[in-house]
Amino acid sequence: MQKASAGKTGKATKPVTGGPRDTEKAASFKPRGDRRPEGATRAPRSADTPAVSEPVTAPAEPQRTLQVRTGERPAERVPLILESQGAGDFHLIDSGAGEKLEQYGPYRVVRPEGQALWPKALPAHVWERADAIFTGDTDEDGMGRWRFPREALGETWPLSLLGVDFLGRFTSFRHVGVFPEQIAHWTWMKERIETAGRPLKVLNLFGYTGVASLVAAAAGAEVTHVDASKKAIGWARENQSLSRLDKAPIRWICDDAMKFIQREERRGHRYDIILTDPPKFGRGPNGEVWHLFEHLPLMLDICRELLAPNALGLVLTAYSIRASFYSIHELMRETMRGKGGLVESGELVIREAGLDGKTPGRALSTSLFSRWVPK
Repeated sequence: MQKASAGKTGKATKPVTGGPRDTEKAASFKPRGDRRPEGATRAPRSADTPAVSEPVTAPAEPQRTLQVRTGERPAERVPLILESQGAGDFHLIDSGAGEKLEQYGPYRVVRPEGQALWPKALPAHVWERADAIFTGDTDEDGMGRWRFPREALGETWPLSLLGVDFLGRFTSFRHVGVFPEQIAHWTWMKERIETAGRPLKVLNLFGYTGVASLVAAAAGAEVTHVDASKKAIGWARENQSLSRLDKAPIRWICDDAMKFIQREERRGHRYDIILTDPPKFGRGPNGEVWHLFEHLPLMLDICRELLAPNALGLVLTAYSIRASFYSIHELMRETMRGKGGLVESGELVIREAGLDGKTPGRALSTSLFSRWVPK
């Protein structure tokens, strides 16, 4: 079993639909059930250009069909476990009994976590001193409310990850604006952008609050961020200002992910790195419906066509689905037939780090992933 660690130096990013993610994404800031949000958007050519929804009154677009790929399948590396102990203002303090205790900047937060089957390691009084506790529906897609046992807290507060500043926010879907397990992917992407020795273009599908897009832009990439939620795009642009990246080349696009990538394919646009974090179920800005198991093969097939000749990677993260990582692993290998390279798949996990953020504990699995990279 391969294992890689994002270490303590990562920073963060986030979810939405227009394509996939979780049902949560279909609302406000499209959550993920502690998984990813839905959404897809595409941004204008400069960071100063406002988010734009492309017209939906145009004639019906030709239907893209799934291509049957031939050639050898890429080499594989499985399982690969990408582990984070935290980064910047985040770390996982403890978990157990269906909950997790996390540190987000100055606040200790308790949220439901169905995969935490074991007993809690820290005593009850530590958990009871949390600043915010999510209560209500414990289903991944369910809504609820926040309780603040110690004192009333504002809706937002500043956070920092991987050198990027952004706003945490208490949403009705238990999410706080960042999915810290993605630190492993963001660190990988950041290193490749910084060492490429050439300008890179990054496509971030279902980009949520834009943390990943900002990490890429800060590293020197030209970024296209797509999400179906106007609120999430607005939040992402707030984060852009907080990170002092107003002049960075980021296109913020509010659009349905599938429609957007099909247009990009016809336009002949290409990207060096593509991140896609679809929900299990989601809706685009004009009612487009996304079902992960129905639409994922075609989405990946189109993403393959959007890769530049010397592309550096295609990353898929899947949350809240009843499947093995092998399901998306084999799909990725079939999609990339004849492309060469390597497909590495497995799980993203976060390691408990205790109250001090430095005491390793148990590993909490958060999502599945599959990543194609050139050899």
